[in-house]
Amino acid sequence: MKEATAVHSAEGKKQTEVRDLQRTIIELRGELEKRNILIEDAVDAARRDAAQEVSQLKATIGALREELEHAKVLREQEAQRAISSSQDETGQLKKHISDLRTQLENLMAEKDSAVQAVHSSSAGEIDQLRSMTAKLREELETAGAERDSAIQKERIRAAGEITQLHETIEAMRQVIEQLKSR
Repeated sequence: MKEATAVHSAEGKKQTEVRDLQRTIIELRGELEKRNILIEDAVDAARRDAAQEVSQLKATIGALREELEHAKVLREQEAQRAISSSQDETGQLKKHISDLRTQLENLMAEKDSAVQAVHSSSAGEIDQLRSMTAKLREELETAGAERDSAIQKERIRAAGEITQLHETIEAMRQVIEQLKSR
């Protein structure tokens, strides 16, 4: 009777150990899933930030273009008004048109320089964003590899423990068989 109770007690302990191991595996899976979610959130946030910066740069370039076009339209309208205002003022208008043209060219050159500077600046920022994206991609791949490695190690460890538990159970069965045969 005592032997049967001891066997049941040993089997109960083994079952408890197996359940504990299963709970540990479930907890480790939960932690791994949480970590993957955090990594995905960080990558999504970086992508959103990069898209927002690019969008802002595009808006700035668009605003500068509109300003330049508006200035050009205004200068052209002024020139047309000056030409059509009167025949007597033709000489003055030609001079005025020449001045306006010079101003417009200077303004266009300044605006072109500004647009070029913004374009160069945005190209640099885009390169930085690409570099950051590549770095984040590399970090994500590294994290994935680490996760896969950890999963593989855990599987190997769990398989070893299960094998050991099977061997222990088999050894206990043999002892029980020996005790029964006596």
